[in-house]
This record gives sequence, structure tokens and C-alpha cells, in this order.
Amino acid sequence: MTKVLYMSNADFTDELKWMPEAKAKLKNIPYFVRSQARQRIEQLARLQELEVVTPDLVEQARLEFGQ
Repeated sequence: MTKVLYMSNADFTDELKWMPEAKAKLKNIPYFVRSQARQRIEQLARLQELEVVTPDLVEQARLEFGQ
């Protein structure tokens, strides 16, 4: 007999951790697009199954956005 464990949504967090260097790079993005950039960076992190946003990921996103 297999025991199945059910996890509630409370067992998962949707919040990613940001390395200090990644936060610093985010602050270099103009304030009027920073929120959108942060959302896109976090989306990239989730697609890559990362738990921490790194400076390299921020740079990757910057190159994708053409800045």
C-alpha cells in the first residue's frame, strides 16, 4: 500500500530570493519599467526552476530585453 501525501498551497512559496548583487542590477533599471523587468526576471527564474535570482539571470534578461 502506497501512502499519498497531500500538500496544500500553503506548503509552497511563490516568492523568489534575490542575491544582493542581482538587486543592485535591478536598481540600475529605470524606475518606470523596473516592476515589469522584475516580473519578467522572476518569470525567467521560474522557467529555469531557480529558487534564487542571480546577477547572471538579471543580465540574461537585460540582453533579452535589448537594453
